[in-house]
Amino acid sequence: MHRTLTAVGQCLAGILSMTLILSASGCKDSGAISEGPQVRLSGLSVSEPGLQPAFSSAITTYTLHVPPTVASVTVTATPENSSTNITIAGTASRNLSVDLTQPGSSKDIAIVLTEQSGSQSSYVITVHRDNNILSSLTVSVGTVTPVFSPARLDYTVDVSTGVSSLTITATVQDLNAGLMIDGQEISSGQPREISPLAPPGSDTLITILVRAPSGAEKTYRVTVKRPPPSSNAALSALTVSAGDLDPDFAPETLTYTVTVPASVDSLTVTATKSELNAVMSAAGSVIAPAGVLTGSVSSALGLGTMTRFTITVIAQDGVSTRPYVITVFRDAR
Repeated sequence: MHRTLTAVGQCLAGILSMTLILSASGCKDSGAISEGPQVRLSGLSVSEPGLQPAFSSAITTYTLHVPPTVASVTVTATPENSSTNITIAGTASRNLSVDLTQPGSSKDIAIVLTEQSGSQSSYVITVHRDNNILSSLTVSVGTVTPVFSPARLDYTVDVSTGVSSLTITATVQDLNAGLMIDGQEISSGQPREISPLAPPGSDTLITILVRAPSGAEKTYRVTVKRPPPSSNAALSALTVSAGDLDPDFAPETLTYTVTVPASVDSLTVTATKSELNAVMSAAGSVIAPAGVLTGSVSSALGLGTMTRFTITVIAQDGVSTRPYVITVFRDAR
């Protein structure tokens, strides 16, 4: 019986000893995580915005994304203890300009703190010199406005009402960057057709996303403006091959007379539309379709009679209409 109690006691003592060891070990690990570096900074800043995460003396690793146009950054480190020695990128300094590697690459900048006692801690900033920009952006119809600049993200393109599609071409500066147009992956420099555009009177937004090798993204936006159909059914010019218009031509004046001598046995009326996409007709035939500005109509004139020419302009919207009437009198002798 005595031997049994002794064995049980020894077993319990062993279990208790193991529990204490594990508990102490757990406390030690928890303290290491919460304490952070032994030698600390009270401040850390970079000349370019966007340091992630926000500075905390307990956090030792950071990232920063900069555009490819940024060739260097200035790092400023302030220790909690003013007597602490600091090196930035291997140089003894608390404020140092550091040259970056080529666009599309990353660079680690180490900030090493050393106490007089010899204790050391390090903070690291990884700077990604992202190359997520375009080198060119073109469209097949209209003009990109304002003139393309890699740093500018928003553009507009004005097209005519009749344009229902266009092609857009984007070229990345870094061939290792990814490119998407309207959510579709595409190779740099490869044209992408946008069809159909939004109806006349509406805008079409085209997005161009560039993803740097580091994963940083930049989005360019092109708004294609397609105006509503024109209601302009006016003429900009009206002439006759003989005689003179009375009154003189004016776009808002629709009725004219012309008197010619008996020697004139025919007459041609020539008209020019104000709106290229309007349709102009006379004598039951189209004399200037959409896309053609000028048309003419001719007729024989009876001796001592009246001949009437009617030129009708139908606006692009198909609703607005203007009839111009020219009445020609030919003398009897």
